[in-house]
Amino acid sequence: MKISFTCLLILSSCLCFAQTGLIKGRVSNESGDPVEAINIILKGTGKGTITSASGEFTFSGLSAGSYQLVATGVGYQTLGRTISLAEQQTVTLNLTVQEAMQELQTVEIVGRRETTYKNDISFIASKTATPLKDVPQAVSYVTKEVLRDQGAFTMGDAVKNMSGVNQFTFYDDLTIRGFRMNGGSTTQLFNGLRTFSGFWKQPPVNYLERVEVVKGAASALYGNSSPGGTINRVTKKPLTTPQKSLLFTTGSFNTMRVLADFTGPMNESKTLLYRLNLGYVNAQSFRNLQFDKNIIIAPSVSFLPTTKTRINFDLVYNKSNSRLDRGQSVKGNDLYSSSTATSLNAVNDYLNEETYLITTSLNHQFSANTSFNMAYLRTGYTEDLLEHRSSNVNAIDSAGKAIDNLVARQVFVRQTKSFMDNVSLFLNHNFRTGRAEHKFVVGYDYIQSTTPKGSGQQTANGYLLKAGGAAAYNAKRPDLYQFYNYTANGVMRSIPKPNVSHYDLTLQNNQLEDPTKYIYNVTTNASTTPVFYSLHGIYLQEQVKIDRLQILLGLRYDTYIDKKGYTTSTESNVTQHAFLPRIGAVYSVTKNVNLYGTYTTGYNPQDATVQSDPLSGGPFDPIRSTLKEVGLKSEWLDGRLTANLSVYDITQTNTLYSANAADNPNLMIQIGQERAKGVEVDVTGNILPNWSLIATYSRNDAKITDAGSRAADQVLVNMQKPNAPKEQGSLWTKYTFVSAGLNGLGIGLGGNFVTERNLSLNNTQTIPGYTLLNAAVYYKIDKFQFQVNLNNLANKTYWVGGYDYLRLFPGTPRNFMATVSYTF
Repeated sequence: MKISFTCLLILSSCLCFAQTGLIKGRVSNESGDPVEAINIILKGTGKGTITSASGEFTFSGLSAGSYQLVATGVGYQTLGRTISLAEQQTVTLNLTVQEAMQELQTVEIVGRRETTYKNDISFIASKTATPLKDVPQAVSYVTKEVLRDQGAFTMGDAVKNMSGVNQFTFYDDLTIRGFRMNGGSTTQLFNGLRTFSGFWKQPPVNYLERVEVVKGAASALYGNSSPGGTINRVTKKPLTTPQKSLLFTTGSFNTMRVLADFTGPMNESKTLLYRLNLGYVNAQSFRNLQFDKNIIIAPSVSFLPTTKTRINFDLVYNKSNSRLDRGQSVKGNDLYSSSTATSLNAVNDYLNEETYLITTSLNHQFSANTSFNMAYLRTGYTEDLLEHRSSNVNAIDSAGKAIDNLVARQVFVRQTKSFMDNVSLFLNHNFRTGRAEHKFVVGYDYIQSTTPKGSGQQTANGYLLKAGGAAAYNAKRPDLYQFYNYTANGVMRSIPKPNVSHYDLTLQNNQLEDPTKYIYNVTTNASTTPVFYSLHGIYLQEQVKIDRLQILLGLRYDTYIDKKGYTTSTESNVTQHAFLPRIGAVYSVTKNVNLYGTYTTGYNPQDATVQSDPLSGGPFDPIRSTLKEVGLKSEWLDGRLTANLSVYDITQTNTLYSANAADNPNLMIQIGQERAKGVEVDVTGNILPNWSLIATYSRNDAKITDAGSRAADQVLVNMQKPNAPKEQGSLWTKYTFVSAGLNGLGIGLGGNFVTERNLSLNNTQTIPGYTLLNAAVYYKIDKFQFQVNLNNLANKTYWVGGYDYLRLFPGTPRNFMATVSYTF
C-alpha cells in the first residue's frame, strides 16, 4: 500500500510538473497606455481571462504545445497570436491593440480611447468615420488632453489653440476666418446636431471629449452655416474600461472648481455603459462685480444590445448664476484711461440662466457595409436678467456735447425662453465597383427653433421730462427736461437728469441701485420677440476612392420656413429654398502626405427678428457664400505628429452690419460683398511619446470688397472686418520626464499672439495686438497629479475684442490655477 501511494504521489507530481507552462503579458493601446477588460482566450482550450487595470493577464498550468491566443474588446480590432510553449517555459507577450472605430461606428457612441493631443477620426466633416487626412477640408480641433493640461474651462480657453479662430467678445462669440459666428445663432453643432447657446456665457468644456471646427461652410451636410466654419462640441462618451477621476482647482480671483468624471460598464457583458461628468464652479473675476457660479450635470448612457446596434443617451444640464458683463468703457480715445476692471454694473444686477441639451441617438448596422443612424437633440434655454449697462454713448450737457468721463446708462429687465429641436436621419452604404471604393450617404434633417410668447423686456433709459416720463434728449428743446449741475476738473456744466444714473469713470460709482425708481417702457428685443422657423433638408453624398485618389461629391436641398408675425393675427410663412453643392478631392502624394482641394457653397437666412423689425431698414436678402480651398495634410514620426497647411478664398454677399446710427441703434446696412483670403498651418501630436505639441499660425485678409450702392458706405471698401486679426498663432508643448530621478515631473510652456484689430466699421477705433506667455508644472505620484498653471506671465494688458471704446472686452491679467486630481 505504501509503495502504491508513493507511486501515485510521484505520478501526480510529474503530471503537475508537466503542466507548469505559463503565458502572461500586457495589453496596451497605440499610445502605450494599459487597456483593461480586453477578453483573452486560448482557442480550443476553454481557457479565458480579461486584462486587469494595468492591462496584464496570465494563463498558468499549461502543458507544452501550440496555442492560438485571441484578444478582443469593444472598440478594438481583434488581435491574434500563435504561441509555441515548451515544458516549464514562461512566454511573456506585449500586445498592442488598435481601435476599430471605423468598423464599429458611423456615429460617435462609444467613447474615444486616444489619450494624446492628436485625434485621427472625424465624423462631422463627412458623416462617416473618416480619417482626418482624407477629409477634403481643413478641420481644427482641441482634445480633452490639451484642455486638461492647460487648465481650460471655457470655449474661449479652447479656441485660442485653433488657427483662424478668434474671440469677438467675452461671450460665446467668435470669428472664424474673419466671419462672425456666435452661440446666440443656431449654426452651432453639438454631437453633430444643430443647437444654440444663451450667447452671454461661453459654454464649459469639462464634459467635452473635444472641440472641433470644420473650416468653411458645412452647408452641404448641415444646412445654413457660417462661411468661416462650423463649431462642433463633442461630449465624452462611455468607455468599456472603468475609469474615475476627481479634480479640485483653486487659484486667482477666488476660484473654486470641483469636477468629477466617472465611466465604465454597468453589467458584466458590457452591453450597458455609462459616463457621468459633474462640475461645480464658484469664481470671482478681475472685473469689478463679476462672478460666475455653475452647476453642471452631464450623464451619458450607451446600450449595445448586439454588435450591430448601439443606442446612446446624453444630457447636459447647466445652471449658471452671474452678472452680465457688457465690457469696459474708456474716456475718449484713450484705451488706458480707465482700469480694465471697470464695469458699469450695479451691485444688485443678476443674470440667471438654465440650459439643457438632451440627445438620443441610434446606430444600427444591417451589414458590414450598411448602417442606419437616427438622432434627436432638444435644446432649452431660460434667462432671467437685470442689468445696468452702457447706452453705447457718453452722457451729454445741455448743448448736446459729450462728456468723456460720464457714460450714459440704461437698464434692461428681461425674461426669455428659447427651444430648438433637431431630428437627423441618414443611411451609410459602402460598396465597390471594380477598383473603386464607395461611401454613400443619404439623409434628411428637420430643425425647428422657437421663442414662444411669454418672453418680455422692459427698458429704462433717456432723460427725465419736466412733465413726467423720460425721452431721448433734444438739444433744440431743453425747456422740456430736468437739469442738474455737474462739476468735473473745476468746470461746472448743466446736464439733463438721466432716467438711470450715469456712470462716472473718475468715481467708479458701482453701487446698490433701486430699479423701482426708474421709468420703464416695454421694448421689442430680438431675444423676446416670438419666433418660429423650421428647416427641411435632404442631402446626398458620395465618397469615391480609386487607388490614391479620393473624390467627394455632395448636394443638399433646403427648404427654410420663417413664420413672420409669429403668434399674431398677421402670421404668415416666408419660404426660401437653396441648392448647396460640395465638391472635394484628396490625392495621396506619398504614404504620409495628402493633397486636397474643395469647393462649397453656403447660405444663411437673415435673422427673423431683424427682418420683422420696422426700424432695421429691412427686409434684407439672404446671405450667400462660396469657398475655394486647397491644402496639404501630412503625418510624421510614425503617425504621432500631423502637420497641415490650407489656403482658402471665401466670398460672402449680403452681410448685415449695424449702421452705428446714434438715433436708431436698430438700423442695419447690408454690405454687397466680403472676401477673406488666407493661409493656415496646424501642427498637432507627439514629437516623442512623452513630448506633446500643438502649434498654429494663420494669416487672414478679411475685407469688405463691395459696400453696396450708398455713397456714404464706400469708405468701407478694403477695410479689414471687425475683430478679424490679419495674423494670429499659438504654441503649447508639454514634456514629461522619464529619467529615474525626475520620473513623474512634467513642464508645459506656450503662448499665443494676435495682431491689431478693427472694432467696428470705421478706421478710428482699433485695439492693439498682443502676445501672451503661459506655463505649467505637473507632478504625478501614483494616482495623484498636482498641476499649477501660470497664465499671462508678463502681466500684459490686452483686449480680446469689443464693439467700440465704450464696450471693450479686456483679457485676464496674470493669474494662476492650482489643481489636484485623483484617478482611480
